[in-house]
Amino acid sequence: MLNIALFGPPGAGKGTQAKRIVDKYKLVHLSTGDMIRKEIANGTELGKMAESIINRGELLSDEFVVQLIANSMANNRGAKGFLFDGFPRTVAQAEILDKMLEKEGAPLKGLICINVPYPELKRRMLERAKIEGRADDNEEVIERRFKEYNDKTVHVANYYKEKGVHKDVQGDRTMDEVFDSIVSILEDLQ
Repeated sequence: MLNIALFGPPGAGKGTQAKRIVDKYKLVHLSTGDMIRKEIANGTELGKMAESIINRGELLSDEFVVQLIANSMANNRGAKGFLFDGFPRTVAQAEILDKMLEKEGAPLKGLICINVPYPELKRRMLERAKIEGRADDNEEVIERRFKEYNDKTVHVANYYKEKGVHKDVQGDRTMDEVFDSIVSILEDLQ
């Protein structure tokens, strides 16, 4: 079973690369962002609560996100593996994920970190805001999202570096070049 996490700051291209990885390796794509946007679009209580937090540029609680992931994993028994996109975002989430995967006998094989310089990330996010009209991509919220990432999420990379499963990819190249780098890593992990 190939279990991997796609990691990086907001705007790094995780969603773009996730689609290609899922197509090539037939993994189940578990995107916390997509799951949450679906709850918001459906107007559920969970969605309303999440929307308020996200629009302030803050992270959802570990318990909230872990429950979404656990439910999705349970609904996909027999999968060839999982691609975690936007999860884990805190060390606490990483520790919980590791326990869940160890229980299944299939630990996380790689945390693939897409690195992109800050000015390029900001440019991409502002462009995405124009195209997609995402409320969480205005300048003020972007700054808060980067602060949250640097304060909380970046520690997840260090956690997985210590475990020896962290892999870096330079993300400020073409989509195909980034994908080729990721494929090279995944081929080594199988």
